[in-house]
Amino acid sequence: MNATLKSALVVLGGMTIMMPASTLAQVNGKNQGYLVDQDFKVVTAVGGTVCVRTSDWTPARAAAAEAGAFCDRDLVPKKPGPVAAAPAPAPAPAAKPPAAAKPAPEKMLPQKINFSADALFDFDKADLKAQGKAMLDDLSRVIEGANYEVILAIGHADRIGSAKYNQKLSLRRAESVKKYLVDKGIAPNRIYADSKGETQPRTKPGDCKMKNRKALIACLQPDRRVDVEVSGTK
Repeated sequence: MNATLKSALVVLGGMTIMMPASTLAQVNGKNQGYLVDQDFKVVTAVGGTVCVRTSDWTPARAAAAEAGAFCDRDLVPKKPGPVAAAPAPAPAPAAKPPAAAKPAPEKMLPQKINFSADALFDFDKADLKAQGKAMLDDLSRVIEGANYEVILAIGHADRIGSAKYNQKLSLRRAESVKKYLVDKGIAPNRIYADSKGETQPRTKPGDCKMKNRKALIACLQPDRRVDVEVSGTK
């Protein structure tokens, strides 16, 4: 036979079959268990879809044969495909920025309010005057709702009279201020009364040398007072 033949003679198991030359597979099947033509191309049948096997064909041989990849694809072990790369891990959610720490309450320096004793009381008295009550009403409105820690009412006296008497008088006046503020809603355990008597005058030792009592009382007016100190946080 030669390439000009229009048909090929196929011998399989003692049978003679005529196969169209156009069905010869373009696969080299020499010594691989498949019938081949003169060019060692595998002979096929059924419209070129079935390779003609020889008597020495075995599944194992077909699986290892080059032609097996064409003729018996189901027997040929599949080459492992490229291993798919593991998906990249999802990015971790962005960490929320830490909440801004609340600033610690700013410690408030004691706020001191000076009340003239003459405005709060009559001379040598410890009972609050109407004018004095009005002034303390204003103070209670100022500190209402404030985050205060302590309120200190400190009484002071001038040098007229004995030191012992002035100590007691200034304490009575401080206690009058405390009682009034408690009645206005200040917690009793947050307000304290104290007395300094005549020990912390505002006038200087050389001041107020006049002998006239009325003039002397007027000159020493700055020494007669009640200081209210408020300490807390802003």
